[in-house]
Amino acid sequence: MTGVRHFVVEDVARLDRAVIQAMPELSRSQARRLVEDGSVQVAGDVVTKPSYTVRPDTELIIAEPIVPNLDWESADVPLNILFEDEETLILNKPAGIIVHPRPGMNAVTLINAVRARYPEVREIDDSGRGGIVHRLDRDTSGVIALAKSEAAQFALKQQWRDRETLKRYLAVVEGFVDPPHGVIEAPLGADPNDQRRRAVVEDGQSARSEFEVLEQFDDEAALVTVRIHTGRTHQIRVHMAAIGYPVLGDHMYGHASELIDRQALHARLLGLTLPSTGEWREFEADLPPDFEALLKTLRRRHRPETDNVAAG
Repeated sequence: MTGVRHFVVEDVARLDRAVIQAMPELSRSQARRLVEDGSVQVAGDVVTKPSYTVRPDTELIIAEPIVPNLDWESADVPLNILFEDEETLILNKPAGIIVHPRPGMNAVTLINAVRARYPEVREIDDSGRGGIVHRLDRDTSGVIALAKSEAAQFALKQQWRDRETLKRYLAVVEGFVDPPHGVIEAPLGADPNDQRRRAVVEDGQSARSEFEVLEQFDDEAALVTVRIHTGRTHQIRVHMAAIGYPVLGDHMYGHASELIDRQALHARLLGLTLPSTGEWREFEADLPPDFEALLKTLRRRHRPETDNVAAG
């Protein structure tokens, strides 16, 4: 162990989620392991149950883990490959893994796992972000594109800059969504009250999201599809919260949920032009088990006759 970190919990949370709030560089599995290994004290007592409920104003003392051998650990991270050729890799990213390293972060990331299997990606540049074209939040699952060469990275990034890609997400949001479809155009920037968050701000970057309700679960929640025409940090999460319908399970912009242990947000479809052939392709990522279970529960509660209807 290299030291300890002290953290005061602000909201009610599972212990493993509170550990992630204290140490955002950790993945969910790493946070769980810390708890289970007895490395976390809650109000002075060691707690080894990740699902333990922590109350506001409780102090956590977390023993910081030894820096891992990232190359060794990365090789064990599974990759759900939707498509690949000599230039491009399309993955279905699981929730709980960060896309690329940040300063001071010693956790395994998605790009670490890609480089462990595709050594050529290491040659793109030495910034730690070679191969990265766009990002998904750690707890957002779904389709993501990565480049396997410098030329492909340039070509793909240019498509993102020119807004030539198609990006559709599925989200479960809180409440009864009215109207059931619409366009949100609201500039986004750093939250002046909390630099970890984004907010609708007058001098922010332009951001446009288009949403439509696919299923409404009475007043509790709705399954919506969201197309983003821009790609700002936390865009869907902030935009939906700004109009009164935060993403279910989003502890940063909404509320934690007993139904899902993360924000219920999934990148369902990505359309782009392949750098290798110039062909337009669209790729879909299946819903992960936790999202499927969430929909099943909501359908059982509100419309049992549609319990077997496939999402999206």
